[in-house]
Amino acid sequence: MIGKQIRMERIINRETKKTIIVPLDHGVSVGPIDGIRNLTATIQKVAEGGANAIVEHKGLVEDGLRGSGPDIGLIIHLSASTSLSPKPNAKTIVCSVEEAIRLGADAVSIHVNLGNGDEKQMLNDFGRISYDARNWGMPLLAMMYPRGEKIRDEYDKEAIKHAARVGAEMGADIVKVSYTGSAESFREVVEGCFRPVVIAGGPKMDSDRDILEMVKGATDAGGAGVSMGRNVFQHKNPRGLVRAFSAIINKGASVEEAMMILQEEVV
Repeated sequence: MIGKQIRMERIINRETKKTIIVPLDHGVSVGPIDGIRNLTATIQKVAEGGANAIVEHKGLVEDGLRGSGPDIGLIIHLSASTSLSPKPNAKTIVCSVEEAIRLGADAVSIHVNLGNGDEKQMLNDFGRISYDARNWGMPLLAMMYPRGEKIRDEYDKEAIKHAARVGAEMGADIVKVSYTGSAESFREVVEGCFRPVVIAGGPKMDSDRDILEMVKGATDAGGAGVSMGRNVFQHKNPRGLVRAFSAIINKGASVEEAMMILQEEVV
């Protein structure tokens, strides 16, 4: 599995075993929203901030080609659905592991929503993608959410613990889940997963402090970092925010120290 080990080092900090991932795949689900209209510029900013990897759909890989500046890992997203669909939580596979390899990916990602009527198909897809990724030595990021008709609260600790464990048992190398609201509750998620766990950013937040406190709480609970999209690429200073994340995740900085880094950063 040396191939997987080499690729993992392209999407995770080899010293701290933590990671900062910036998903930029939102164009398929919600269209060309602010922050991803010019992907090249956004990728440059988060790369300069020290992000380890970005997540993109296959059609825009060329926009992230690093002709200059700091390198950044490439994770190609294999799942898709749109907000225009009557069933937006039903994810379908739109790219293969083999195609992602041909496009130069360092890893692949899949999105699974548990607790809805299409769970059966998404888990079936997950099993097939996990098998292919293992055969090719490709790291697999699983975005696991309790989201559907049977879910009353998608931030419920027990539901998120279950979703994270499904990701691990299905063969993911990194599992992405929502934050449960406190370090104490999120520690239970991490302890029950047995794979590196990163937190999603969720809807756009208005307060920098709230974002950084969430990252600090997840890190203190043993989390492996973040996989955060809108709260990064729609921020007025994506580069500075990523640097503030890195201070917390990789250096153990406090929220106050991270706030100072963000405030001192020149936009």
